Amino acid sequence: MASSIVKVFCLVVLAMVIASPVTHAITCSQVDSNFDPCLNYLTFGGSGTVPAKCCNGLKSLSNAARTPANRQATCNCLKETAGRIKGFDYNLAAGLPGKCGVSIPCKISPFTN
Repeated sequence: MASSIVKVFCLVVLAMVIASPVTHAITCSQVDSNFDPCLNYLTFGGSGTVPAKCCNGLKSLSNAARTPANRQATCNCLKETAGRIKGFDYNLAAGLPGKCGVSIPCKISPFTN
């Protein structure tokens, strides 16, 4: 009887491990590929509406940044990306989440920590 209980317990634990969501660390290349569609808008004066691909990329970033580690990595990558692009408009960037109807884990700013 005890061995049956142990077997059932092991099966339950195995099922829990298999069913648990796997979290992967987000990389800067993932952040960059999702943020790239926003760059023309953010460096050329933001005329017109925000491109749909930009908003879709921000939504993907928001969905990927579910854990504290992924949120921090996303923010650091956004900060690095913005810092190396000449003419990047931080004011326009700050308004992107609202214009896209999405929440991202940090303000896009050179001072994000």
